[in-house]
Amino acid sequence: MISILAMILAGGKGERLHPLTMHRAKPAVPFGGIYRIIDFTLSNCINSGVRKIAVLPQYKSLSLDKHLRLAWNFFSGELNEYIISVPPQQRVGDRWYQGTADAIYQNIYMIEKDAPEHLLVLAGDHIYKMDYAEMFRFHQEKKADATVAAIEMPRNMASSFGVIEVDNDCRIVGFEEKPKDPKPIPGRPDMAFASMGIYLFNTKKAIEHLEFDALQDTAHDFGKNIVPQMLTADRVCAYNFKDENKKEAKYWRDVGTIDAYWEANMDLVSVDPQLNLYDKAWPIRTYQAQNPPAKFVFAQEKKGGRLGIALDSIVAHGCIVSGGRVQNSVLSPNVRVNSYSEVHDSILMENVDIGRHCRIRKAIIDKDVTIPAGSEIGYNHEKDKKRYHVTPSGIVVIAKGTEVSDEAREKLVVKAG
Repeated sequence: MISILAMILAGGKGERLHPLTMHRAKPAVPFGGIYRIIDFTLSNCINSGVRKIAVLPQYKSLSLDKHLRLAWNFFSGELNEYIISVPPQQRVGDRWYQGTADAIYQNIYMIEKDAPEHLLVLAGDHIYKMDYAEMFRFHQEKKADATVAAIEMPRNMASSFGVIEVDNDCRIVGFEEKPKDPKPIPGRPDMAFASMGIYLFNTKKAIEHLEFDALQDTAHDFGKNIVPQMLTADRVCAYNFKDENKKEAKYWRDVGTIDAYWEANMDLVSVDPQLNLYDKAWPIRTYQAQNPPAKFVFAQEKKGGRLGIALDSIVAHGCIVSGGRVQNSVLSPNVRVNSYSEVHDSILMENVDIGRHCRIRKAIIDKDVTIPAGSEIGYNHEKDKKRYHVTPSGIVVIAKGTEVSDEAREKLVVKAG
């Protein structure tokens, strides 16, 4: 895979994930206790043998850059491997990245300097497991100029995606963004091919079309412009996504909304999750800080006694469940749940501290938040809406570093008195 340069688009604002993206780019949002969303795409690269990677950030990239430096610093320059962060350079104009294709176009200088034979364009905000080497072999077998990864999807669900129309040889003959009547897969009238936003190009062809598109008044987008533009004169094929997750249903998620993000995390704590994080043959890499093991303390069985316990949950290193109860939840490193508190169906990010006698339900609490003793979150949505972000489905989100009022403390004192 030496001939491939991977370019990961990581510049989206992630507005639908607000307030989790208030201080960070969407690919840097924590996921599954110890990971960042971008770790899945980067792990796919490493597991596929792709070791020349350029990450293209744009908005609020400090957290992402720090994570890349800490977690992904093992590449060997002597072996011509690297991972670099390339924000907008204004090399071709006084502007930020205007679209997916423009982000690559603005870095043509870097591409030409490295001179890879093939260009792999990826999104940094999707969660899935994929062997790009398999896609590369397919690309070569089909003698394609470009290959687009596609996932099979029921036609009645495909209208929210870019839909690929193919012939019997998997050659793309049509490409529509969010069509009302998606074209079916040949021989499978109820299924359609949805684009995964993964593109493999012969580099010379990619540069040719990117330079042409840059002169046009377009959205400068691969799905809307580049791929349809190539269909008239070039051989463009669709690669049917082969899932390395090895489950019955193929797993590919865009956790672009709070609800989708919460549901994907809650899947991880189920008995048989759809996403398998425990497959040693396809490891997901990330930064592992030097934290102590997770700890559960107090097991007084008498009535009203404290019991430190976590059920059907992910509990990361450094956590202390000190006489509290955690159930169906995801705890990131260094979370503390204090005595007599209950946490249900929630995501607690790094350094969250839950005070005594708290009740937390269906909440996402971002990093460095201290919840005062006696607080209730997720039980009275009208009250929660006055202080926090609450989704229509009732998920309460507390932003990173929020100073939570300790007015509940007075209620606790009165109750105790």
